[in-house]
Amino acid sequence: MLNGVGFIIILGCVFGSFMMAGGKMDIITHALPHELMAIGGAAIGAFLVGNSMGIVKKAGKGVARAFKGPRWKDSDYRDLLTLMFALLTTFRKGGATAIEPHLDNPKESALFNRYPRILADHHLVEFICDYLRMMTVSFEDPHQMAEAMENDIERHHHEELGPQHALQIMADGLPAIGIVAAVLGVIKTMGSIDQPTEVLGAMIGGALVGTFLGVLLSYCVVGPIAAKLLEIIEADSKPFNIAKTAVIAHAQGLPTQVAIEIARRMTPSNYAPSFQQLETALDEAKNELNAQPA
Repeated sequence: MLNGVGFIIILGCVFGSFMMAGGKMDIITHALPHELMAIGGAAIGAFLVGNSMGIVKKAGKGVARAFKGPRWKDSDYRDLLTLMFALLTTFRKGGATAIEPHLDNPKESALFNRYPRILADHHLVEFICDYLRMMTVSFEDPHQMAEAMENDIERHHHEELGPQHALQIMADGLPAIGIVAAVLGVIKTMGSIDQPTEVLGAMIGGALVGTFLGVLLSYCVVGPIAAKLLEIIEADSKPFNIAKTAVIAHAQGLPTQVAIEIARRMTPSNYAPSFQQLETALDEAKNELNAQPA
């Protein structure tokens, strides 16, 4: 919604100011189709040449992701903290025997199924399960585990940034591609140098549409989408750090509720549940755990 409003403002103000200043839209509308073909075609072709098919597919999904916004909402962060509390409590009370069924098949786990939005994020679920599973085989050194988890998060984050980086490179190149299209228009104009001044003026104006379009697409369309995607990727990586904090605090021997409180403080301030909200959610989780058959 916000993206759509932004694009309407861009187009309305850019072309509205042009017409208010006495500009003639017929020159732009006449040149726009072939200039757009040259610039868009060259940009897409260069994008395909410069990136693997995997990055190309992820970039398409990334554009859609930029319009959808971050996956994680306020309630999701509270649910993640509650899930980590339930998993770590189960581990602390029942050991490997109690936690392994939840880790081996999260989709069938009563703990994970309480939070379908978290369960849908398979990267995060795999991350949590893998490191809790490692703890069941006595890999509990907090320093080694923290380093391993940080490396894993960094690798995943780097892979997520690939499509965004590719889109940013496209945005950076669009002004130059617009100049290429403009030069072609000038070449066309020079081939008609014997025409009247009015005709030559319209042809030069059409050629300059290429430069205008390249700059507009770069700084007002593709560039903002790449920036928005970066913001979303950064936001969606926060849950990994929250899960890591909870697991490391547990490995350090801290009480489970203290570990979750430390993890809560890693939650972005705009989304973090209050101490009271989290305590209420944890009390509900405790009641559910106590109600489960031994």
